[in-house]
Amino acid sequence: MKTVIVTGAAGLLGAHFSRHLLEKGYRVLGIDDLSGGYYDYLPKHPMFEFWQIDLSDCEPLQLEHIFTDPRRDIVACYHFAAYAAEGLSPFIRTYNYTNNVLSYTNIVNPCIEHDVKLIFTSSMAVYGDQEAPFTEDMQPAPVDPYGVAKFAVEQDLAIAADQHGLRYTIVRPHNIIGTYQNIWDRYRNVAGIFIRKVLDGEPMLVYGDGEQTRAFSDVKYYMEPFEAMIHGHDGEIFNLGADKAYTINELAEVVGQAAWKRNYTPKIDHVEARHEVKHAYCDHAKAKNLLNFSDDTNLEDLISEMFDWATQQPKREQKTMAYEVEKGIYDYWK
Repeated sequence: MKTVIVTGAAGLLGAHFSRHLLEKGYRVLGIDDLSGGYYDYLPKHPMFEFWQIDLSDCEPLQLEHIFTDPRRDIVACYHFAAYAAEGLSPFIRTYNYTNNVLSYTNIVNPCIEHDVKLIFTSSMAVYGDQEAPFTEDMQPAPVDPYGVAKFAVEQDLAIAADQHGLRYTIVRPHNIIGTYQNIWDRYRNVAGIFIRKVLDGEPMLVYGDGEQTRAFSDVKYYMEPFEAMIHGHDGEIFNLGADKAYTINELAEVVGQAAWKRNYTPKIDHVEARHEVKHAYCDHAKAKNLLNFSDDTNLEDLISEMFDWATQQPKREQKTMAYEVEKGIYDYWK
């Protein structure tokens, strides 16, 4: 039985993709430190094995044991583990680079040593403030430390391939939504934040004029394209996400409509604008052509599904971060 390693297994992508692989007959070895995901998001399946490991601070022997266990025929490692708080990253640089770069180095080394393909989830943050829709042939020009971290890993993967023969594929997903999302993190996942605020009787906070555009995608459309990367598309970079872009104001309206239907009274407050790219969404022609990728996200249905799921979740503590730099931090994060 083929084994696939999934880091960030308790997060949105990891929880869904682990289940997808198990349904396809793979053995799945999940790794997560549970700092952003939850234990009850993990699959309950006899072919799923979980290791609680902080990849930014782990003993090499821990991972060596995982990769060398003769019971496992490891064919790929999907590195989903990351802290994707793009807007917060200038205020937590050390944490950002530790979590998003050092963690990668600790997983790439055993992949090199044991000839395991690495599929890395980067981000459209690498494109920076270029004209949307972004295409894979654009020269990356990130405008925040999160994007810098992701681009640094992309560059290192190319070096590892050239020097060590590492097989890899890079995915740049964007604005994924679905169940098993952490809606209690106040710094990331805007749709989830809006839903959580409505459930808690708080106003949805729209940064600036709310005319920023993003394309929101249902996580279920990522599963087949991700699986296709196990045995092919080495050295390629793919954008994955929805084609239709919405303003943040429109997203707030969609969440508000779902709330009204469930007898909640949503409110919207416009607050201080933050440093961010105004229009950020991607072109997906390459993935459609090579991965048979198709995204049929219906945002209204997706938000309704998320809302119903969120109402069934336990009350969880909101995630807060220790700021390393407070100069210029926004009022709503103080």
